Amino acid sequence: MTYNEICMALAAAKIENNRGEASMLICHFCGINKAELLGRRDEDFDNAELCEAVKKRCAHYPLQYILGFWDFCHETYRVTEDTLIPRQDTEKLVELAIKLMPEGARFIDLCTGSGCVAISTLASRSDCMAVAVDLFENTLEIARENAERNGVGERLGLLACDVLKPEFMEELGKFDCILSNPPYIETKEIEFLAEELAFEPEAALDGGDDGLDFYRVIIGSYGKYLSDGGVMLLEIGCDQAKAVTAISHANGYKCEVYKDFGGNDRVAYLCKATVQ
Repeated sequence: MTYNEICMALAAAKIENNRGEASMLICHFCGINKAELLGRRDEDFDNAELCEAVKKRCAHYPLQYILGFWDFCHETYRVTEDTLIPRQDTEKLVELAIKLMPEGARFIDLCTGSGCVAISTLASRSDCMAVAVDLFENTLEIARENAERNGVGERLGLLACDVLKPEFMEELGKFDCILSNPPYIETKEIEFLAEELAFEPEAALDGGDDGLDFYRVIIGSYGKYLSDGGVMLLEIGCDQAKAVTAISHANGYKCEVYKDFGGNDRVAYLCKATVQ
């Protein structure tokens, strides 16, 4: 297949960035760089793996899983169907964590998935230590590999536990910050998501009937595991600011919502309200 043939196949399948993705697929499976590809766009790349990858992408199998790796912040992450794909929106959560955590902070990342939130935060904050929690062992193995790949393995502990059952926290002590990008999509909306999302782990997407199950538990039950002055930074859905703020106030927190790089509500910053 030539570059143009791949572009046309992807375009016919309604892949929006067909030219960019065609370039990434050819470079990945044929071992060339983008500069080389510029002079070889009419070449027929006789590569069975490439042809199979194009076929899978035309069926809307995620590009990130086809490539096996994806960039997030300044790091590169291995991704599989056991992990949610890291997205640029979530970089705002990391940016705020890096900026707002005190020196020498100890933090916990709940629902860690690929580990991207904890790992990219640690990569920029060499003074910090962290624990990352996920329900699934297979997912934690990917997070462990990503931590080693990005040079923070010695500062990140990994724990297989159910975030909705916070009793496991009793053995971990206090944290200066609780981070989380939890599942927050309403159950009834799952079947209507973009085709690519059907291949991502449903457990990392489904936030319950109203999408707020994890916020109720994290905000309602994890505060006692924060050190004095500790805070929570939680990614939220773009239409959930009002609901998460209400849950926060009901549990004695002040809540400030930050927007992502696209201008959508994305991160809730919680700290204990001071008693007047």
